[in-house]
Amino acid sequence: MPLNSKRPRIEPLSPPYGEGASEALELLGHSPIQLFRVWARRPELARSIAGWGRYYFSRRSALTLRQRELVIDRTTALCGADYEWAAHVAYFAETAGLDAAQLASLADGRPTDDCWDTTDRAVLEAVDELHATFDLSDDTWASLVAVADEDAALDLVLVCGWYHAISFAVRVLRLPLEPDTEPISAH
Repeated sequence: MPLNSKRPRIEPLSPPYGEGASEALELLGHSPIQLFRVWARRPELARSIAGWGRYYFSRRSALTLRQRELVIDRTTALCGADYEWAAHVAYFAETAGLDAAQLASLADGRPTDDCWDTTDRAVLEAVDELHATFDLSDDTWASLVAVADEDAALDLVLVCGWYHAISFAVRVLRLPLEPDTEPISAH
């Protein structure tokens, strides 16, 4: 199947959902987007993923909503994961305070672009370095904890890693964009 295929490799569930899938989708706490409906084919998997998501999409995470979305949007852009990028930009960019110039920079720019302040730049430099080297240098770590703290830095590393996994999944699954969302190249 070509990389640009619009046909999913695993079809997302369609309503009516079975009891296990319904419970799993309810735990995921969002309208049942395609990715969640693929996970719900295996309710135990979906329930496990929901626990991770509840932590990182709650106030318990040491990352601010803006920092979390910077990590997710940059990671998914670097991985070429249009589906996940598009969903996060559509659902969270405005709430995270990301403007058009910042979205363009996340899609195809650099952490040194003029649209970023010191905090955002440190977050994005960490994401870019993790993506390129699977590690953070002492200097990058120091810059990150100077604008956040060690708890936020740990959360950043874990969210970045998680969204690499999500990016792999949505690309391999060949999930088409959700309605009313735009690919990375649109920014």
